[in-house]
Amino acid sequence: MHIQDSHWSSASAVVAAGTVSAAADNGRGEGSRTTPLRVDAQRNLEHVLRAAREVFGELGYGAPMEDVARRARVGVGTVYRRFPSKDVLVRRIAEEETSRLTEQARAALGQEEEPWSALSRFLRTSVASGAGRLLPPHVLRVGVVEEGTEESEAGAVDGARVPQQRSESATELRLVEQRPVPEPDDAGAATLLEVVGQLVERARAAGELRSDVTVSDVLLVIATAAPSLPDAAQQAAASARLLDILLEGLRSRPV
Repeated sequence: MHIQDSHWSSASAVVAAGTVSAAADNGRGEGSRTTPLRVDAQRNLEHVLRAAREVFGELGYGAPMEDVARRARVGVGTVYRRFPSKDVLVRRIAEEETSRLTEQARAALGQEEEPWSALSRFLRTSVASGAGRLLPPHVLRVGVVEEGTEESEAGAVDGARVPQQRSESATELRLVEQRPVPEPDDAGAATLLEVVGQLVERARAAGELRSDVTVSDVLLVIATAAPSLPDAAQQAAASARLLDILLEGLRSRPV
């Protein structure tokens, strides 16, 4: 937008300054904005974030921005005004979900005295929240070695090898290609691994957790036990049933 003459008032200049695009936001979209959003802009942002969580949770991070816009009931241009690229939006969602899991782990540590109860509470809360469907693949450091590849010390799995996610509706069955997911804030991911590690170590030291279970396994349980089903009640029941089975597999057994 070009200023044509000097007749703009100082008030108009202030308004113009408040419409700076998120593209100039150091690549982090709305996350570092300091100017308060208008009510309608804030509402659109909330709709976009909620829609992104739903769409990425159902289809994976390979889902197109058009799907997010359609779910949010806004134009795709509105999404891009808030987030100048898809990577910025994906990183925002991944960081928020990583932070949510960290807080859930801390709550379990602080409020449950029994080690197994703390670990179980964390898993149940996390699965119920659906955060596992939005964990970035690099956080799921599963120790898998494939022919022609080398396993790192952390056993990180390349995002390209993460299973594709399907979404089925009454009219279509879609297979969305997965693509590398931008890594969330390294400090945030490290904090999550550290706090969950405390839960794991406590349960293992108490003899209630299998000695071979790692933090990676616990996070994988969260991702696995959060299926995306069209009916909310069916999804909750399926998640609870699957988690019960997985928890039994984590527990140590007398020799």
